[in-house]
Amino acid sequence: MKIGFHGLELPEGKIKYNDAKLQALEQKCQPKKTSPYFVEFVRDEFVHVDAILLHKDTLLDLLILDIEKLETRRDRSEDPGETALLAKCLAILEAEQPLCDAAFDDAELQALRALAPASIKPTACVAGALEPNAAIECALAKSNTVFFYTAGKPEVHVWAVPGGSDIVTCAGKIHSDLARGFIRADIITFDDYMRVHGLAEAKQQGLLKAVGRDYIIQPGDIIEIHFSV
Repeated sequence: MKIGFHGLELPEGKIKYNDAKLQALEQKCQPKKTSPYFVEFVRDEFVHVDAILLHKDTLLDLLILDIEKLETRRDRSEDPGETALLAKCLAILEAEQPLCDAAFDDAELQALRALAPASIKPTACVAGALEPNAAIECALAKSNTVFFYTAGKPEVHVWAVPGGSDIVTCAGKIHSDLARGFIRADIITFDDYMRVHGLAEAKQQGLLKAVGRDYIIQPGDIIEIHFSV
């Protein structure tokens, strides 16, 4: 994840997220490899980022950029539908609200992604200074990004997906072959996994759940994918 920030003192560049669950899994599994989650902080960048963090006193700096961009588009547009959407967006921005916090239907969102106003991206305003870890958590929450894990002796790995993702999407995050040949997944919660020696014991205790393609990942799930290609 790339996070643009403005009006805040944060380190620029790549930062490792201090993930307590990953650390606990690493201590438990003693893997040969651990793959943590990294973000990249970019100062005063709103375009080529996945989320935006602002001090609340600098919100207007972002909204004014969007207002200027959408007003220019409105003045050139000959599409009544687009003009109506632009008027709606400008009213929201002039009320000092980022577009990500407003309600749009799917068609409007599709059109807005093409227009690419900055504040349609997950935009979080904070009242004061943030440590990097807290800033990352703020961006994760605002963008509805959740973590699941794969854990074992070879590797402990944290994976990030949008909240509400199905298990096949998660499988594809690990490797496209796992999604293409998906059969089922075995799922255990983080808390249950920490109480047992491993997946075999979890299965004996009935803590390991076999799920199909429609399963929606829950934050902290530990998964094992069964597939055939």
